[in-house]
Amino acid sequence: MLRSLTLLALATSLAAPALAAETTYVTDPNHTFARFSYSHMGFTTQLSRFDKVSGKIVLDPAAKTGSADILIDTRSVSTGSAQFNEHIQGADFLDTATYPTATFKSHRIKFKGDVPDEVDGELTLKGITKPVVLKITSFKCMMHPMAKKEACGADAVTHLKRTDFNMGKYAPLVGDDVTVTVTVEAIKQ
Repeated sequence: MLRSLTLLALATSLAAPALAAETTYVTDPNHTFARFSYSHMGFTTQLSRFDKVSGKIVLDPAAKTGSADILIDTRSVSTGSAQFNEHIQGADFLDTATYPTATFKSHRIKFKGDVPDEVDGELTLKGITKPVVLKITSFKCMMHPMAKKEACGADAVTHLKRTDFNMGKYAPLVGDDVTVTVTVEAIKQ
């Protein structure tokens, strides 16, 4: 009887870590960016990005659950032009003097099979919070060859309207529709 209880206790202790498969990853600041693009008067598609994006991703593939908490430094906007960087940080657009950050907080991560497929959450930009769905277009986890730790990477895309975030100056001449592409690489903690 004692032997049976000991084996049961041992089996239970070994099974517990398998059930607790939730893993936390912290974003790599050198490989995590939020990019955005929009039509400039129909002439071109302008491409810009935020250079400072940080956050935490939690995944439990066994339970098919997860979360994402991302912070974007809106003052790090990079348009390719110092003059335009200053312009887009003004009150008509990002208003970085009042709102120096934007946040994305997920409600849930949806899986397709064993792989994350969509992230449902809320984006707060310029003090306005709206629901956003990020569609994951690529996802991979593996041992990072340089960090020597498990890492995950993903690309995701969503579409927003500038006017929804009180940034509608010059719309519709300058496109109201904005495509946001997020690239995330995160290291296991």
